[in-house]
Amino acid sequence: MSAHLDLDEPEPAVADDGVWLTCIECGETFAPFAEIRYTCDDCDGLLEVRYADLPTWDDFGAGGSPESGPYGVWRYSAGLPFEEGVSLPEGGTPLHYVPRIEEEVGVNNLRIKHEGMNPTGSFKDRGMTVGVRVAKEVGVDRLACASTGNTSAALAAYGARGGMETLVLLPAGKVAAGKVAQASLHGARILEVDGNFDSCLDIVQDLAARGEAYLLNSLNPFRLEGQKTIGLEIMERFHADEGTYPDRIVLPVGNAGNTAALYKCFRELRKAGAIDEGDVPKLTGVQAEGSAPMVEAVEEGNDEVRRWEDVETRATAIRIGNPVNAPKALPGIRETGGTAVAVSDEAITDAQRSLAQEGVGVEPASAASLAGLRKLRESGEIGADEDVVCLTTGHLLKDPDAAYEAGGDPEPVPNDTEAVLDHLGE
Repeated sequence: MSAHLDLDEPEPAVADDGVWLTCIECGETFAPFAEIRYTCDDCDGLLEVRYADLPTWDDFGAGGSPESGPYGVWRYSAGLPFEEGVSLPEGGTPLHYVPRIEEEVGVNNLRIKHEGMNPTGSFKDRGMTVGVRVAKEVGVDRLACASTGNTSAALAAYGARGGMETLVLLPAGKVAAGKVAQASLHGARILEVDGNFDSCLDIVQDLAARGEAYLLNSLNPFRLEGQKTIGLEIMERFHADEGTYPDRIVLPVGNAGNTAALYKCFRELRKAGAIDEGDVPKLTGVQAEGSAPMVEAVEEGNDEVRRWEDVETRATAIRIGNPVNAPKALPGIRETGGTAVAVSDEAITDAQRSLAQEGVGVEPASAASLAGLRKLRESGEIGADEDVVCLTTGHLLKDPDAAYEAGGDPEPVPNDTEAVLDHLGE
């Protein structure tokens, strides 16, 4: 078993208030805030945040009930590096019932965790409230990210809240207008790169390595600490409502940060004794067919993900060919008994319409989770007896053009009540 699956390591001398960084490849440990680092000094492996004391449900509130106190990211501060962050606030998103879709798909219980209800309209806010707090701790004054849109919107908002300069690199012509507008209005400096998202990330990593900016893509291990609270909320809310934990969580995969974060969440809960081994949900990733390097690795049984140089999908938020968190996410899928599946753009749009008919408005990438659930039910990979949570990651207004295209066309009518009634009668 790989080093990053082991949470039993003793607290090293470099720990700061019981918090440290561990390389998931070689096991080297580092002080969390003394120096800025994103990967291991020795082998360039990904880093993970570790804690001397892992909290149980009781540490998060009176008996772990969602009604026992404020519900959001910082409710779970006992499992985070700080007691509070740069906050808007974020988290506490709804876990919707969708009875018509549940019946159509044919599972025992289906809930939708709608992360589009965060302050800037996506799950990225969870990572930024922690990441920007860390940026203040290490004393930087310029934040930077590469983005397909949602990261830039969140970083711009939280950077503005924290009074810090923000730089975002976007692939030219490939980011939905709603997301660019958010980054612009929140005061970010926007650079449009003649390349795809992965090219933008290459440049941002180079800038960070030169000390020109503090990188806040999900390569930064502190970003995933905020995102793991998605898993804590799902488990806590689902158990409060149903008296059990979900069998499976189906989620869109772009850079695979949420997959990695949820897996870390479940490992920590297991280590703390808050849940049993049989309570861990199966992590099931969904990608668009035109951008599916993680699915390729899962289907072929590879330990590494091959970078796709050319990616294309209308689900712009997951149009990523080189998921940087794959070394953390692949074990998460495999060790929980999950899988990964690729779906067509047409299936994604159909799922987006179905969710909207239940009152849940999401951008295309979010709807990939439902499209993947449908495909895996049809193949028999997911059973009718399962309790399933689909994660939707961004609000429908993130990509208004896609929402307009997926919806119905306006119907012109004369300026007359009788004419309107006649038209409705037709």
